[in-house]
Amino acid sequence: MQSKKKWGLVITLAMVMLVSTACNSKGASGTDPANSTGGEGSTPASAQTITLGFSQVGAESGWRSANTKSIQDSAKEAGYDLKFSDAQQKQENQIKALRSFIQQKVTVIAFSPVVESGWDTVLKEAKDAGIPVILTDRAVDSADKSLYKTFIGSDFVEEGRKAGQWLADQYKDAQEDVNIVELQGTTGSAPANDRQEGFMEVIGSNAKLKVIASQTGDFTRAKGKEVMQAFLKAHKKIDVLYAHNDDMALGAIQAIEAAGLKPGVDIKIISVDAVKDGMQAAADGKINFIVECNPLLGPQLMEAVQAVVDGKEIEARIVTDETTFTSEQAKEALPTREY
Repeated sequence: MQSKKKWGLVITLAMVMLVSTACNSKGASGTDPANSTGGEGSTPASAQTITLGFSQVGAESGWRSANTKSIQDSAKEAGYDLKFSDAQQKQENQIKALRSFIQQKVTVIAFSPVVESGWDTVLKEAKDAGIPVILTDRAVDSADKSLYKTFIGSDFVEEGRKAGQWLADQYKDAQEDVNIVELQGTTGSAPANDRQEGFMEVIGSNAKLKVIASQTGDFTRAKGKEVMQAFLKAHKKIDVLYAHNDDMALGAIQAIEAAGLKPGVDIKIISVDAVKDGMQAAADGKINFIVECNPLLGPQLMEAVQAVVDGKEIEARIVTDETTFTSEQAKEALPTREY
């Protein structure tokens, strides 16, 4: 009987110690730190590690590479956990990436849409999951603006207008038709649609300025060269090339030179982007006019991400500051060019 009493006492003491240990494993306030969102010693939601899921269009150009580096460097500097995905210029890859980010429960999703249409379903999924979305560089054509917080990027229509205005000024006194060929960006993409729209809006007031051929070059140097070769074979007289980005213009320059013509002289060239290779071509007189499209969006994106996480109001449209370059201006700017 005495033995049973002793064992009972031992068990009772052990249980008291166990309960005491469990209580002391919590904070001084009696709450579990792992579940705490406030109070002394806890970490505010905005200061916790932010996970940013970012889906990039691809690596089709020097501009895109500079854009990717800016985002990666800025995320690292901000201390964010960046989940990066390259869509390789395919919308289906991008949609898969966005759904993967949703499954991983990232803090914020950002992406540069391959094309404008077809995003409502996956954006609705992100919204239902409580994950805010930020668009960078390219817009979507969704009528429901609540599906994303903001769009950070260039005004592509204005870029097209700038290109068209330079051309209109150059040929304002033209007595004969000025034959223009156009290398478009990826079919259905915002920059391709908008740069064409802005360009045509301006040159439409001069009946002498005629676009005789327009075809996509997918924003790549190789495709730009291929399409320009076809243009040169199909048309005896080409006065101007309007390329939606520098890489296509650089490919076209190779085709023009191979045909025994002088780019920038025999065929005037207008381009968009102002990356280093394009600026060098302009400085060499092979590109006559470049409209800048700034790829260094990383810092602006990280600021927007933090603002969204902190619950602050954010502008629905954030436009980047950009300029233009003639050949002489490109020569002056090239030594200090960052991208």
